[in-house]
Amino acid sequence: MTDFSELKAILDERRVSSGESVRHLHSHDESFHAPSLPDVVVWPHTTEEASRLVRWAREKRVPVTAWGAGTSLEGNPIPVRGGMVMDFNEMNRIIAVRPEDFQADVQAGVIYKELNKRLARDGLFFPPDPGAAATIGGMIGNNASGIRSVRYGATKDYVMRLTVVLPDGEVIHAGNRARKSSSGYNLPALFTGSEGTLGIITEATLKLAGLPVNFMAVRATFPTVLNATTTVYQIMRAGLAPAAMEFLDANVVRVLNADRDLTLEENPTLLMEFSGYSRQGLAEEMAFVEEICQQNGALSIDRGIGAEERARLWEIRHQTYESIKRYHTGLSPLIMDVAVPLSRYSEMVDFSKNEVRDLTAYLFGHAGDGNIHVHVMDDPQDAKRWARVEEATRSIVMKALEFEGTCTGEHGIGIGKSRFMETEHGASLMLMKRLKALLDPENLFNPGKFFL
Repeated sequence: MTDFSELKAILDERRVSSGESVRHLHSHDESFHAPSLPDVVVWPHTTEEASRLVRWAREKRVPVTAWGAGTSLEGNPIPVRGGMVMDFNEMNRIIAVRPEDFQADVQAGVIYKELNKRLARDGLFFPPDPGAAATIGGMIGNNASGIRSVRYGATKDYVMRLTVVLPDGEVIHAGNRARKSSSGYNLPALFTGSEGTLGIITEATLKLAGLPVNFMAVRATFPTVLNATTTVYQIMRAGLAPAAMEFLDANVVRVLNADRDLTLEENPTLLMEFSGYSRQGLAEEMAFVEEICQQNGALSIDRGIGAEERARLWEIRHQTYESIKRYHTGLSPLIMDVAVPLSRYSEMVDFSKNEVRDLTAYLFGHAGDGNIHVHVMDDPQDAKRWARVEEATRSIVMKALEFEGTCTGEHGIGIGKSRFMETEHGASLMLMKRLKALLDPENLFNPGKFFL
């Protein structure tokens, strides 16, 4: 049995725990995947401490799993082989904000919502918005995106420089603070989305965007799913630039009404946000948006300009996941997040809806970038029922891959999607395995993820 008392020579006693309650808190995320207890949990404050912890773990052959906020949906931070969980919640300093460069230097444990509160003083923000109170390190590990990805892209588009602890304890600084570079391999991109399997990110320099002056929020309802999803394509084709464009199926709206005491029309719905400098310009843009919606049979269009209207709109969308969970107490969620080319989005939604017609399932997603969430609530302990859920999952993912899409738009591979990696990536999966073996030959960093 490993002697963890040595860790207290690296950190103070308070920041090392093998207590049962602490281990339990770090054994599961928000997914249905079975919990797995770590042997010890540690809280580093600096990169140097993280490096020393990794060197100790390598010497003792102890697996290491990085931990942010535990909000992931695919078992990404579950320590499936025990070992040491490195919790970054106390490594949460905003090191520097450089408004003139549109940049911020942060430690991995900074919550992105807290970062945006600070950045608002300078009229800036960090655009990726996964909804949950995720840490920057977790967002980089998963390449998180969210509701504004249609305009602003994913986390990978904002990572400029990383401080990374490699599996042998070596610390490297990848990238730079220049707004563009053609110098060497794009190492920040390699670590972004790697889910802590190649290195542990301790600090990051992030690119920021200017906070728009005015917002226009739009909610449009339609008689059918096809009417709604066709509208998405036509708005994008028209050259309009929505900051966000979300699709909610009618049964999702029904749950929101019941859980949030709302009175929204229970029809397929699009939630849209446009932003700009001029209120008059936004109003003119809205006239065009309304025209496209009406051409596609919109039943109602609710719009407003300003921050309050924007907050009202996105409160609805951000509550979707929690509302569905509360509405089905006792059941567990399996959430698919396939993404397909925009031209196949309507087909993908229609196929998914048909595939889960006999399940307790909800469809919603980031329609503007072809990302759809199929949220199934069921009981993993009921083998027959869960086998049907898994069958639907496989069918939907395989259809997305047939459409030349991906098994995961933003939630990551984690535990549940490893089985689709070979089909999606083919021979390039072997290159990923070789990279993993090169950097982590003993498979100590977040083992049990990515590869079967």
